[in-house]
Amino acid sequence: MNLRVYEDARELSAAAARLFVEEARRRIDETGRFTVALAGGSTPKKTYETLVAEYGESKALEWGKVHAFFGDERTVPPDHEDSNYRMAREALLSHVAVGSVHRMRGELDPAEAGALYERELTAFFGGPPALDLVLLGIGEDGHTASLFPRTPALDARDRWVVENPVEKLGTTRITLTVPAINAAKRVVFLVAGEGKAAALKEILEGDAEPHDCPAKLIRPVGEPIWMADAAAARSLS
Repeated sequence: MNLRVYEDARELSAAAARLFVEEARRRIDETGRFTVALAGGSTPKKTYETLVAEYGESKALEWGKVHAFFGDERTVPPDHEDSNYRMAREALLSHVAVGSVHRMRGELDPAEAGALYERELTAFFGGPPALDLVLLGIGEDGHTASLFPRTPALDARDRWVVENPVEKLGTTRITLTVPAINAAKRVVFLVAGEGKAAALKEILEGDAEPHDCPAKLIRPVGEPIWMADAAAARSLS
């Protein structure tokens, strides 16, 4: 298990920003581009803000060769306060010259938006998507992206993006599927705060069924990296 623990959320965000830049530089050197799926949430937001502060004006990263995708989206317009795209735009994308931004169109019918994004991914990659980096968080119920416990998206096997009805939230989300995430070259979980401690322990050490704790379904070929602050990791053995 590749678990990295940091003193607090600030140190975690700084380390995550360094990892982002290291992965981006390596992939750009190898292939001429870097593809990343961004996550929503407060911890990724701090990472994006750190990226802007530390590397936005730096020559350490060729931002023009970065392609930003998204792991999931709420079914809201792009300017809505709940939009993952809006958060990423305000924290990161409007501050650096990203080569291309590929947002999920939450303002459309969810099924249409999912199918459209799937076509965009397969067109970009020339077949099944293989993102260079997928950033993820977790919820207190063990969900990741918009893969919630006991929801239909968990059973998707031949889809890369789907609409996912989340009954307990009374809404539908758009999300990358488990196969799409597991096809990534690198998957990194960012976990901060005492409120995530129980979920993190269950994911890494518990015996709950994966459909009850969806983050357990994320098993990419390359071992995922778990980056947590001390508060989130306090209950781990």
